[in-house]
Amino acid sequence: MPPTQFTREEAEELLPRLTQLLAEMRERRTEYNRFAAQAVELSDKMRGNGQLAQADLKGAQEGLEQAVAALNGLGEQISELGCELKDIDQGLIDFRTEMDGKEVYLCWKLGEERVEWWHELDTGFAGRQPLGQQ
Repeated sequence: MPPTQFTREEAEELLPRLTQLLAEMRERRTEYNRFAAQAVELSDKMRGNGQLAQADLKGAQEGLEQAVAALNGLGEQISELGCELKDIDQGLIDFRTEMDGKEVYLCWKLGEERVEWWHELDTGFAGRQPLGQQ
């Protein structure tokens, strides 16, 4: 099945939902980082002095698994909308579109009020250009 193509207006209709999903992804990423740091610390303690903190380590590992599952689920929701998540931290989302007979991305970053940028499929964020400059 070919990727979904969007008009600028269709992409902008998704911005409130994408903002919500990205905010939740950032929260889950923070949880993941916290559990990962906790797991490393507990593993080091267990090796360093022989104390078994296995219950705590197991809790941290379960937290990691839950955070990963939540992140994957949120990423799938974004994919199901037909757009492409490029970077959680920056909140970058691309929307395939056709411009002058060529497939390109409309590019949006969390915090931007509108979709005002585009780039070639192979250039990424660094190649962003304002809409109207093709």
